[in-house]
Amino acid sequence: MKGKKPVNRGQEKDSSFQNGKTSSNLFNSTPRNSNRGVCFFYQLKLFYFSIMNVTIVGASGYSGRQLVSILAGHPKVNLMGVTSRTYAGNPVESSIPHLRGKVEGLTFTNPSIKELCENTDCDLFFLALPHGTAASYAIPLLNAGKKVIDLSADFRLKTDQCYQEFYGSPHPEPEWLGRATYGLPEIHNFSWEDSSLIASPGCYPTSILIPLFPLLKDGLIEESGIVANSMSGVSGAGRNATEKLLYCERNESAGPYGLPKHRHLSEIEEQLSLASSNDVIISFHPHLAPMNRGICSTISVSAKEGLNRKKVLDSWKSFYRGRKFVHLLDEGEFPDVAHVAGTNRIDLSVNEDKRTGRYTICSAEDNLIKGAGGQAVQSMNICQGYEEGEGLP
Repeated sequence: MKGKKPVNRGQEKDSSFQNGKTSSNLFNSTPRNSNRGVCFFYQLKLFYFSIMNVTIVGASGYSGRQLVSILAGHPKVNLMGVTSRTYAGNPVESSIPHLRGKVEGLTFTNPSIKELCENTDCDLFFLALPHGTAASYAIPLLNAGKKVIDLSADFRLKTDQCYQEFYGSPHPEPEWLGRATYGLPEIHNFSWEDSSLIASPGCYPTSILIPLFPLLKDGLIEESGIVANSMSGVSGAGRNATEKLLYCERNESAGPYGLPKHRHLSEIEEQLSLASSNDVIISFHPHLAPMNRGICSTISVSAKEGLNRKKVLDSWKSFYRGRKFVHLLDEGEFPDVAHVAGTNRIDLSVNEDKRTGRYTICSAEDNLIKGAGGQAVQSMNICQGYEEGEGLP
């Protein structure tokens, strides 16, 4: 369905449809006038052409499984393919039991890249693959005229030099780094016309960029001396059978990792530098916490021209006006992972530290939804002309 235009939501549904089916007598009856008949069939065409045929490549990890769960219940998506080398041949609901009854007949497959590229029925491919591997799928798909939303880090950065510095090897397709869209919907405006490749942001960057981007843009905080401490649920480390992720290793245990130069630092600093028009360098301290999912970030920044909590709130309210997934908390309230788990929401708070002349900014999100699959679907909704929160918790 190449070249289809975003659908006007006022034209998406017709009273003739019940649970996605049409009443047969409507086809057999003769319209009172030809205009009414033309209008009906035009609406019928819009209804069916508003459905997006989607395939998820690499659905065995936590982010991929969450993506399957979201897209399986999305009213504008036909989830036609779910791939996994590990589970190829198995029914999806046997490997993701909470989807029993929702994905009947859907089976994991393991097609070749060539077979994916030759699939003329699929409109969009979500890549839930490790960095490095994702690019080997993305480029052939893009060259075949497909749309791609990549959840890996392969296309989040703008330069091969930065990619090499943080990921330890040259980028396999550096010419595409400048062509991809950084898919953080609350900060950037984008569409399929801008690029057919959307690089969905990382979980840590989302929790830091959303609170800081408007404040740097409005000149309310200093560009230097930014310190971000973040705690992630164990699912953020991936679905790997390693010793450090065993229950007895993680239960009743929390600690830092990836210091002093976690890979996500690259996209955090690159995006913050766009907000301020100067190079921004921050101190970022990720921690693994004994919880399944979620990210909580506490960020300390120096105020410009004195502390004024209201100015920070006004900046957020102005920048995020109409964005349903950004929630600002009242004074005295603090973001809590338990309050956002299972949602595509990010909660923000700000407090004045008069002793140091700094703001203490906090955020909380679900790392698998707002920090991964949910945000990717949010980007799809926007590019397709659907309501931004369509199908999202």
